Amino acid sequence: MSDRVGVAIVGSGNIGTDLMFKILRNSKNLKVSAMVGIDPGSDGLARARKHGVATTAGGVQGLIDMPEFADVGIVMDATSASAHVANAELLGPHGVRLIDLTPAAIGPFVIPPVNLGAHLDAPNINMVTCGGQATIPIVAAVSQVTPVPYAEIVASVSSKSAGPGTRANIDEFTETTAHAIEQVGGAQRGKAIIILNPAEPPLIMRDTVYCLVGGADHDAVRRSVEAMVARVTTYVPGYRLVQDVQFTPVDPAEVATVLPQGAGPVDTKVTVFLEVEGAAHYLPAYAGNLDIMTSAAMSVAERIAERAKVVA
Repeated sequence: MSDRVGVAIVGSGNIGTDLMFKILRNSKNLKVSAMVGIDPGSDGLARARKHGVATTAGGVQGLIDMPEFADVGIVMDATSASAHVANAELLGPHGVRLIDLTPAAIGPFVIPPVNLGAHLDAPNINMVTCGGQATIPIVAAVSQVTPVPYAEIVASVSSKSAGPGTRANIDEFTETTAHAIEQVGGAQRGKAIIILNPAEPPLIMRDTVYCLVGGADHDAVRRSVEAMVARVTTYVPGYRLVQDVQFTPVDPAEVATVLPQGAGPVDTKVTVFLEVEGAAHYLPAYAGNLDIMTSAAMSVAERIAERAKVVA
């Protein structure tokens, strides 16, 4: 374990606890040095202690005061957008790397199959949102083949898999995901919608991606999307297409209101239907929204740790 990079997980809720189990079970380069919360009675802190992980209910300041903090190279923040702003300010002077699993968007956006290597030196990496991790790879796959003047994503997740942090961040979710659709996905204009589905039994995460394009090679788009799905599946095995990529003719006049100024000609709507089944490391399989987020964040931390070994 001595050659592994120490990780502190801030946030002992659903996302933080799932992330802890992923690292404990599957990581070759990381070790969980500390689990941080603010509720002494939280299930996440109790489970961390059971697995021999040092804990604090004193928040980030409590982490800084822990002797284990000296062993931490990466802090993974699974709290909320507003909490991350304060956490980043406290941790800034200590030189640790931050991986932000909230929509705070302080640092650059990273979607692993699209731009994993682009920001590995950034002090604070933002993982966008669960919906962004599921859908932006598809927007990027389409934009690699043809210009995408407009892309819209709809993420539907089980209400039971949306904890207090997710519910508090709905506005940030839509704004951050839309920006990342443009900055990472390559669309000229992006829009994001999230649906918390209260259905019983809980439904698996479903995502729909719409891209408006003009004069595109349909076979090339299809191949690009399928190749991207295969790349995501390497770290999220439950990620899959629900059906074949759809191509629907559109009347340019009918979509003119959503197109950005100066957009090129549009004649087709590309529609991709996805579902994400979770690995059930901590939460049920229907919580694919949490699984894709923690899996993506862990893949970034693994790459940072690998680079640290090379430098050392």
